[in-house]
Amino acid sequence: MNIRFLFAALVAALALVSCGSGARTELFNGRDLTGWVCVTDGESDAPAEGVFSVLDGNIRITGTPFGYMRTARQYGDYRLHVEWRWIGDATNSGIFQRVQEGDKVWPDAIECQLMAGRAGDLVMLGGARIAEVEPVGKFPIKARYDDAGCEKAAGEWNEAEIVCQGDRITVYINGVLQNECTGANPAGYIALQSEGGTVEFRNVYLAGVE
Repeated sequence: MNIRFLFAALVAALALVSCGSGARTELFNGRDLTGWVCVTDGESDAPAEGVFSVLDGNIRITGTPFGYMRTARQYGDYRLHVEWRWIGDATNSGIFQRVQEGDKVWPDAIECQLMAGRAGDLVMLGGARIAEVEPVGKFPIKARYDDAGCEKAAGEWNEAEIVCQGDRITVYINGVLQNECTGANPAGYIALQSEGGTVEFRNVYLAGVE
């Protein structure tokens, strides 16, 4: 009787661990930018609230001046889900992983590029390094795998899934594996970039946070 009880308790405990490992953490509440810190180019007079805002339940970023909005806390291992679309012309933006302390326009971070036609490239910002790329130039790049691309037209929603585990980062764009790297910092902030033109984001959440 005791053995059966212990077995049942073990099965229940394993089920809870499985559910917990896939727990979803919302980073955007759909109403305002609570939980985010906005950073803009210090040489610009534009107020942050004019660059980063919420419109019709989506995050809207104007693209000018340069800057980013980052999470208020740092994260370790996770699967990040982000959806984005261009408002007007498809231009440029990015999703920063492993952002380190010291808010500045080009932080120490690994950017998942969202530039139209290059979504999935990995860009080393602010002195960040990965094992697969020689640190040559101001912004070394590890190109995505699929040059044919899998991006949707301006105005349509795209999906990015970015898995960060230890020093490894893996990027999927619209369900297609586009890039991988190792050697990144094991923890940091997450950020959405202002660069280029107007872009909207929605359904920004984490799964499997540790």
